[in-house]
Amino acid sequence: MRIRSKIQLSALIGASMLATTTAAYADGEVNIYSYRQPDLIKPLLDTFTQQTGIKTNVLFLDKGLVERIQAEGANSPADVIMTVDIARLMEAKEGGVTQAVTDNATINKDIPANLRDPAGEWFGLTTRGRVVYASKDRVAQTSITYEELADPKWKGKICIRDGQHSYNIGLIASMIAVHGEAYTETWLKGVKDNLAQKPSGGDRDQAKAIFAGACDIGIGNTYYVGLMQTNEKEPDQKKWAEAIKVLFPNSADRGTHVNISGMALAKNAPNKDNAVKLMEFLASGEAQQIYAEQVFEYPVMPGAEPSATVKSFGTIKPDTLSLADIAANRKKASELVDKVGFNEGPES
Repeated sequence: MRIRSKIQLSALIGASMLATTTAAYADGEVNIYSYRQPDLIKPLLDTFTQQTGIKTNVLFLDKGLVERIQAEGANSPADVIMTVDIARLMEAKEGGVTQAVTDNATINKDIPANLRDPAGEWFGLTTRGRVVYASKDRVAQTSITYEELADPKWKGKICIRDGQHSYNIGLIASMIAVHGEAYTETWLKGVKDNLAQKPSGGDRDQAKAIFAGACDIGIGNTYYVGLMQTNEKEPDQKKWAEAIKVLFPNSADRGTHVNISGMALAKNAPNKDNAVKLMEFLASGEAQQIYAEQVFEYPVMPGAEPSATVKSFGTIKPDTLSLADIAANRKKASELVDKVGFNEGPES
């Protein structure tokens, strides 16, 4: 796979950009604008290139993807958009930077109807649970609920990343959908009071903090545990993973909050045929197997199994709450994070 984010990052709007893209984005390539970390999609893109000969160019952005494509306008080189959750898929659609892929037998066969936009403007590819990482040494219990995270018994014992991160906004939005805004505000204040430190880092950093004894439980996505357990380049991450166990919240009632990774066809895709080929591949059984075995996510294809590593975490009971309902509450969730001062951390 050839990553050419440097070239894409220097692309300009108007004539200068058009001049660079004419030669740079010829037949045989597909350009991906991605919120997904490059290391998570590399195994998929490598296999796609091996099978088709189509080169993939990736521009990774941690924010501002929709605004970037809007600014580039009709000359945008973006072909496929890859995102990390339902909120960002909805942002792309609502931002007018996607186009419909309708009546595609391959994609529609492999992706369940409840995980694709009825209008064909986005498609879910995998699911992941937003779970609790708990210290094996200091946490005896084997079950938990999201509601319980506000219980004072956890005071000074919870670690979490930025409350405004899309992973946490999705979880908070799901609480609003289930309990209402007033309850969720009180709950969020309770979680804030139980924090061991200010929200910071990524999901893996919460496992690291548990390993170091800074907190007893953390909130993170399931797939990060698999990535830590198998990380040969950074052996310390294996130690972090060994220090924790995965608890699936609300397994006895509504189930664990899940979100999706997904894809969409960019509105002005210059390599549309190649883009659709990539989307078909990403929805296929082979790609779903790669997601399961190398990225440690739950495949969405009916009958597809998660990896043995993921199965070792335990059995997930996914919350059946509509992802559309969650997405509809994301603005309220973001406002609550600011209202309660969540990112300021616990009061001294």
